[in-house]
Parts: sequence; C-alpha cells; structure tokens
Amino acid sequence: MLEAQTRPPVVPPDFWRLDRIRDALATWHMGRVFFAYRTHPFHGQALTQEQLGTWLGMTQAQLSRIENGRAPEELSKLIRYSQVLGIPAELLWFDLPGEPRGRPGADARRTILVPLLLAGREVLLPVDADAAKARDLVSELGEAEVTGHCAGTHRPAGSVSERRAARLLPYAGLDELRHMAAALENAGRYLDGSVVGFFSQQFERCKTDDGQLGPLRALPLVLGVLGAIQQYAGDVQPAVRRALLAVGADGAEFAGWLYRDLHDLSSAAYWYDRAMEWAQEAQDSPMQAYVLVKKSQMAYDGRELARMLNLAEAAGRICPAAPSALRAEQVQQEALALATHGEPLAAIERKLDAARRTLEASEPSVSALTAVTLQLRDAAVYTEAGMPDRAAGIFAEILSGNALSRRDTGLFGARRAAALALSGHPDEAAAVALDALHIARDTNSSRTSAILGVVAQTLTPWRSRPGPRELREAVGSRQV
Repeated sequence: MLEAQTRPPVVPPDFWRLDRIRDALATWHMGRVFFAYRTHPFHGQALTQEQLGTWLGMTQAQLSRIENGRAPEELSKLIRYSQVLGIPAELLWFDLPGEPRGRPGADARRTILVPLLLAGREVLLPVDADAAKARDLVSELGEAEVTGHCAGTHRPAGSVSERRAARLLPYAGLDELRHMAAALENAGRYLDGSVVGFFSQQFERCKTDDGQLGPLRALPLVLGVLGAIQQYAGDVQPAVRRALLAVGADGAEFAGWLYRDLHDLSSAAYWYDRAMEWAQEAQDSPMQAYVLVKKSQMAYDGRELARMLNLAEAAGRICPAAPSALRAEQVQQEALALATHGEPLAAIERKLDAARRTLEASEPSVSALTAVTLQLRDAAVYTEAGMPDRAAGIFAEILSGNALSRRDTGLFGARRAAALALSGHPDEAAAVALDALHIARDTNSSRTSAILGVVAQTLTPWRSRPGPRELREAVGSRQV
C-alpha cells in the first residue's frame, strides 16, 4: 500500500511524459510539479499532501504552502525534491549534481540558473542558454555556463559588469549588452535617462512576446530587468531614481499580469504591490490608479466581489484627473462590479456608455485600453448582467476580425465559450472551447485553462453529447 511506503514508488519512464507533468515542469514551479505528481493516474487515486510530504520530509501544511504559494527558489531544496521523486534530469530547469542538462543528446531546453537580488533577497533566474549562445553572448557568459552548468560553478570570461549584464538581459544584442555593462559598472554615473529608456524598451519587447508566445517566454527577461532596477535604484541621482522607479512600476505591473496568466495569484499580488510602491515613490498617480484597476480585475477573477468594487472605486479617487483611456477602463470596471452585485441593467449601461464616451476623447496614456478591448470587456459585463447571448455575439464579432494576439484570442475565445454555455448552446460552446484550449496550451495560459475548466463544468447537463464530452475529457486530462 502507498500509505505504508517510506519513499515514493518507482515509476516507469512514461510517467514523466504525461502532459500535466510536462506542463507543470514548464512553469519552473516545484509546487505545481508536486500537485501534478500527486494527481497522476499512475497512483490509481490521488496521493494526499500528507503522503507526499512524508516522503519529502515536510508536513502537510508545509507542502500545501509550496503548492499554493510562490515558487520555491532554494537550489539545494529543489535538487533534493527532484532526487526524492526521481524526476529525470533533462526535464528540470536546473542541474542535478553530476548530471548537467546541457550534455550532448539532451532533449530539454538548456538553461542557466543565475542569482539575482529581488526585493532584498537572492533568487535564481532561469536564462535560456541556447538563446544566449545564438545571440553571440558566449564570450560574456563563458562556454562552460552556456553548455548547461549552474551559474557560479565556473567563472566566465569578460568583466564583472559584462557578465552581470549578460545574465540580466540574455536576449539582448552585443551593442545593448555593452550599454548595460557601462551602466552597471558605475550605476550612479551611467544609469541615466538613456538606460532607463533601454529598460522600458525591454519591457515592450516582452509584452510583444507575451501576446504571441505566452508568459513563460517573457517572464525571465522581465524578472531580470526588475532585478536590475531593484538593485541599482539606490545608487542613482533622485531625478533618475524617480524615472527608474516609474519604469520599474510598469514592469512590475506587467510581471503581475504574467503571473496572473500563469494562475499564480500570490506572485501576481506580490508584483502588483511592488508596482504600487514604486509608482507612489515615483509620484506617478496614473500608474497607481492603473494598478488598482488591475487588482480589481484580479479580485473579479477570484470572485472577491466586494473587494473588486472597492478597488475599482479607489482607482477613481486616487487619480481624478487620470488620462481618458485609463479613466474609461476604471469606469468600465465599476460597471462590471455593479453587474456582479445584481444592479439594474440601466445603471450598468450608463457606466458602459460613460466609459465609451471617455475613451473616444482619450489620449495616449498608461492604459492599453482600445476600442476593441473595451468592447470585449463590455461583453464580460453583459455575461455577468445575465445577457450571455449578447455577450457571445460581441465576442464572436471581434474574434472574427483576427485583431487580437494569439494569447488574447484564446482568452476571449474561452469567455465566448462560457457565454455560449450559459446561453444554452452546448455544442457550439464546446467547439469554441476546444479551439481556445489548444491556444491556451500553446501559450501556457493557465488563466484561460481555468476559465475552460469552468465551461466544462457548466456543460455537465449535456455531458453525454459528443462535444461537451470531448471538452470534459480534454480539460480533465491536462488539468494541473
């Protein structure tokens, strides 16, 4: 019996090929790996947290915190956990002693674990070694590190600042690298407006990558730049510090979004708090309002409806003269909150009309709201207001224009499927949901996958029909 075992069972090689295991490993979050391991069909029935905790030398409460909290980062513990469970070295995002993942013939993407200071503590940042090598950064990183050894085990060539810059910005070119190297050599002298602009460019690059490829592609570079901002903000002149923290607030808000998309809400909350703190110090009241809107949206995702309304209203108070696009997004979030509280449709639509009029007068601002995204969020409001048919029509019209990023196509496709399910169109809902699920997996959007899990549950009354049954099986076979 598994209950009587003092160590995990020996599992066959196919155990690690299951999609839910591969998806969990791709998040670089050992807590998600624990959950996927516990719920693997190989065990017959899901293992309890107490069982797995006993094997790993921790209590049930400790294991629960790891599964539901921020990703553990202490390398010695990651190594011990993976060795106890017998995870193949080539599937890990770090090296086991004597088993570097970059050895010839390894199938896994090679990464380097580099230490960075984030929020006053050192964390390990995964850097794609193959990408660094392809961008001619071998001389800065050192051949030993590029072939897969952990950072710190070999001293790479180049100056200290060049190595640091290469680690922080693994996808930068050589000219960008030299610029960063000069800045980091003497932060007080060189970390000026031009380098602050460079940081901003990196975040914009990551936002493009996220829209097309998903959060896992963008997150390492975002965390790297945030680590540089955190580390050097204390060494610059006051005026530059404010500009640096304003850029940092934008990047921290984006990191919060990436973690929301990965359904890691504790990490998302952490970065939203950093964004708010930096925006306050930078005296950037529009960014403070924007972060409150994002926190309100996250509260909606978690169905914290009273908190959602309070945060949306707080966003309006903190920056009464907010740019029009931001003000439109804030007012629309209030409309969504009213819908969740069952307010009359007339009151809700007055808010929606006000948001549209405000956006029409908008100028460039911190908000990324456009007429298309406003319509998409209008649809979410109509779903909450008990008009899913109307919402489904709005989603269908916009999705047919192919104007969204790949990740957003999956996200709003999932919301369209939810509206169709609530409207009593099970076959169409299932077909739309299956298409969205394919995109969600390609882009590693756990948020979209979570919405589709709810769609599958909504379609339970029609579970005997082919479409809903296929969706239920697809969602169930890949849930982490």
